[in-house]
Amino acid sequence: GLLGLQRAPVAMRIGETGMAATGSFLIRKKKAVEGRGRKRKADDGEAKVHKRFTPKLNEEISSDSETESVGRNKKDAEVLEIEETAQEKKLRLAKLYLEQLRREEEEKAEEEQLESDLIGGRLQEEVLEQKGKLKRLLAKDYLPPDLSEIRLLRGHQLPVTCLVLSSDDKYIFSASKDGSIIKWDLNCGKKIHTIHGGRKGTEDWHVGPILSMAISSDGKYLATGDKNKLILIWDPDTCQHLHTFKGHKDAVSGLSFRKSTHQLFSASHDRSVKVWNVDQNAYVETLFGHQDAITGLDSLSRERCVTAGGRDRTVRVWKIVEEAQLVFHGHESSIDCIQLINEEYMISGADDGSLALWTVTKKKPLVMVRTAHGIHGDPGIQQPNWITSVTALLNSDLVASGSHDSKIRLWKCGEGFKRLEPLFDIPMVGFVNSLKFSSSGDFLVAGVGQEHRLGRWWRLKEAKNGIYIIPLKKTENKQESGDSK
Repeated sequence: GLLGLQRAPVAMRIGETGMAATGSFLIRKKKAVEGRGRKRKADDGEAKVHKRFTPKLNEEISSDSETESVGRNKKDAEVLEIEETAQEKKLRLAKLYLEQLRREEEEKAEEEQLESDLIGGRLQEEVLEQKGKLKRLLAKDYLPPDLSEIRLLRGHQLPVTCLVLSSDDKYIFSASKDGSIIKWDLNCGKKIHTIHGGRKGTEDWHVGPILSMAISSDGKYLATGDKNKLILIWDPDTCQHLHTFKGHKDAVSGLSFRKSTHQLFSASHDRSVKVWNVDQNAYVETLFGHQDAITGLDSLSRERCVTAGGRDRTVRVWKIVEEAQLVFHGHESSIDCIQLINEEYMISGADDGSLALWTVTKKKPLVMVRTAHGIHGDPGIQQPNWITSVTALLNSDLVASGSHDSKIRLWKCGEGFKRLEPLFDIPMVGFVNSLKFSSSGDFLVAGVGQEHRLGRWWRLKEAKNGIYIIPLKKTENKQESGDSK
């Protein structure tokens, strides 16, 4: 009985210790049972606990309950730490995913905004182009070309009279007084196809000199007009003959497709302008007004065309829908060539050497440059060099003129199209019968011959009948090449 009383406080102490400890409920219950029933085994367990945990903890342990509690707390802390790290990882990955989604959406929104801006800019340009108010100030950037880079393409036996470029600037189509048409690869300068002139009596080929040429903006049709009153329609890809239009009573001197359509305008020495529907191979109408042979014609997007009236010394704008015409006076001699700069402005050249810049809202030229290509002949009987061709870089302030004075001259249209300022000259021997800028403005193509395209008033034997490709230099390209070096 005394031994039991002595051991009872031990049991109580063990129980109190178990209650004070921060371990789990199971440990406390186990120790309470041991304190009541099996005291000797508890002592043995205490020894065992000391043996088990002493080498690990390396510190003094007051009781087995404290040892069990510390070990369990450490394990619980490790588990809790592991669980928290996993949660943090999930949270971090979720944040990264959300951030990635946000960036992707921002990039997509930026791309859509950029595309919207590009489309908006393009539509705005088209609206301005339709109104004739789109004007790109490019002339100031051009420099004289390197003469060694000019290429000559030879294939026609007689003088080249007209040429056109495909809308993608890959091909040149040229025609000549020999009745032939040649398709050229502009990059390599090789002939792709030659359509030779036919014999008399045939209507599927040109028999006499070809005076005019036009290509549709989608590259589906090529039209050519000759001195024998015929207009022939060709497939530009295969160079196969598609149709022949008859109706003019004299040489067809001018052709132009209305932009983005297959409506064809033709002008003739019979003083008339005719309208054709090429899709349906149909004649539409004839317009009268000029008092002499029409020498040139051009058109853009609007349903109208402009013509040069030769010796009647008038320029006319034909409004097809309104069935009206506007008459412009200013030249004092025969007007031989005309070209639209945009829907509102145009340039013309005459055989008295004068260049005129016009707007469709005024009946007189905005500016007139006389003897634009100088004079020739002996003193006392000097004559101005004829203007044989003009062209313009569409919707810009850059124009070019050709003559027979051994040079092509480039001009800059001044402020408000009220001035024509010469930029530089390009040497070119012969009659420059046709000029065309590429769509990009990177080069100028000239059709040259020994004779004028409309006649044989005189002949320049030193000239070569052919196509000249003139690469044009720009200041920005020079800067870029300097930066790259």
